Amino acid sequence: MSCSKVPFLTLNNGVKMPQLGIGTYKSHADEADNAVKHALKIGIRLIDTAYLYENESYIGKAVKESGVPREEIFITTKLWNTYHGYENALAAFERSCIALDLDYIDLYLIHWPGKDMNSLTETWRAFEKLYNDKKVRAIGLSNFNIEHIEHILSICSVSPMVNQIELHVLFQQTKLRKYCKEKNIVITGWRPLGDGKFASNSTIVALAEKYHCTPAQILIRWQLQLGIVVIPKSVKQERITENFCVLDFELDESSITLLNSMDDGQRTGPDPSVYF
Repeated sequence: MSCSKVPFLTLNNGVKMPQLGIGTYKSHADEADNAVKHALKIGIRLIDTAYLYENESYIGKAVKESGVPREEIFITTKLWNTYHGYENALAAFERSCIALDLDYIDLYLIHWPGKDMNSLTETWRAFEKLYNDKKVRAIGLSNFNIEHIEHILSICSVSPMVNQIELHVLFQQTKLRKYCKEKNIVITGWRPLGDGKFASNSTIVALAEKYHCTPAQILIRWQLQLGIVVIPKSVKQERITENFCVLDFELDESSITLLNSMDDGQRTGPDPSVYF
């Protein structure tokens, strides 16, 4: 199984986003630097980070030293919860740009919605300004449920392009995915491998044997075929390469149906309705 070129999804503003990338949550210092450099070396072009991860500066360094032209790389970062509000959000964005050592960011997300809708409104106003000022190529949401998205759509002049959510075989978010598709919002799935908890699942192991690949590759391929942007996280070079080599095979309809049937509503992260 070889590694082919990553497909792109077109956002609602026409920007093309790579469908497969690398997540960097809990990747610190040199391990973040080395992971991103290796990812870029093998052809990955989507790098996902956040202010919370405390690794923006290392990722920026890796991008600069990789030799890959900046315009070929798609970088996502996120606004942390303590910086909601118009002026706070604008200042936080500038701090992220300085840390990343970038003139612009490809995709900027509100990391969590929170419960203060007035503050959320002002935060989105700041995001719209950043977008209109061409400091970001796309703006979006992270961990937003339907009610949160409805609020944004009711007040926005620029619609969100992406919603990054927890998504894996045991928590498939079918209703939210359908809603986002209707609103032309692309879904990015975080924790696609369930922190490795699914590697020994008998159904997934059997599928891996059928397709002569690893359980992780089955899970990533499943999300790709659902039309999801996938950002598996690893700092191990061999695992990063493995996660990337999923583009030369397809799961058949019966395999997709089997994986779809595994959903049991089992969330592993916080519930956005009550978090923050």
